[in-house]
Amino acid sequence: MSAALRLDGVVKRFGGLTAVNELGFELHRGEIAGLLGPNGSGKTTALNLVSGLLKPDAGSILLDGKPIQGLPANRIARLGVARTFQLVRVLESMDCRQNVIAGLAFGHRIRWGRDAEREAERLLDRVGLAGRAATPAGELQYIDQKRLELARALALSPEVLLLDEWLAGLNPSELLQGIDLVRSLREDGITILMVEHVMDAVRALCGRCIVMAQGRKIADGPTAEALAEPEVMRAYLGDDDA
Repeated sequence: MSAALRLDGVVKRFGGLTAVNELGFELHRGEIAGLLGPNGSGKTTALNLVSGLLKPDAGSILLDGKPIQGLPANRIARLGVARTFQLVRVLESMDCRQNVIAGLAFGHRIRWGRDAEREAERLLDRVGLAGRAATPAGELQYIDQKRLELARALALSPEVLLLDEWLAGLNPSELLQGIDLVRSLREDGITILMVEHVMDAVRALCGRCIVMAQGRKIADGPTAEALAEPEVMRAYLGDDDA
C-alpha cells in the first residue's frame, strides 16, 4: 500500500540559498506527524511545495502514489491536500458561513446553494463555531479565526492536512481545546503534518517527528527519540522550545 504522502529528494532554491535540500519522508494514512526545526530551517517552504504554492527545483512529491509536484495549488487542493497558514487568512468582509462556502468551491465535491450552506454549518459546528455562521469573520477572536480557517480547509475534504503553527499563540485552555480538535481529525481518517513550535502539543499529538535544520532532514522517528538526537539538540541550542 502506498503512503498517503511521500517526498523524495525534494529541493527548492532561492537564488544561491537552498531552502529545502534533498528532503524525503513518508506519511502513513491516519498519522499525525510533526515537521520541526529552528526558524529558517525550511519547514514552511516544505509545506508550500506540497500544497503547490511553490514548485520544487528537483525531486518528487507523491499523493497516494501519484505525482503532484509542480501542479497548481488549486489542482492539488482538489486532489486532497488542504492547509492552514502561519498567519491566519480569513476573508474578513464575509461571514463565517461564506468563508467556508468559499472552501467548498475547491473540494472533491463542489456544493452549491442550500447544500453548501448546510455543509458549511456542519463544518463550523465541527470546529467549535456552532451558531456563528452569520458572524463576520473580522469580528472573531484570534482562536475563532483559527477555527474558521481550519473549517475552510476541511471543506476541501482533504486526505492530507498541513497545519502551519495552527496551535501557536493560544492560551493554555485554548491549547487544550486545539489539541483535542486536531486529535479528533485523525479519528476522521485525515493524515496530518504539523509544523509546530509548541512542544507540549507536539508531544501530545505527534507519534513521530521529522526534524529539519538548514533545509535538510536531520532526524525522523518517534517523537521522544527524534527530539533527543544530538544533532537535533545542537540545532535547537538556545531555543526555548527545545
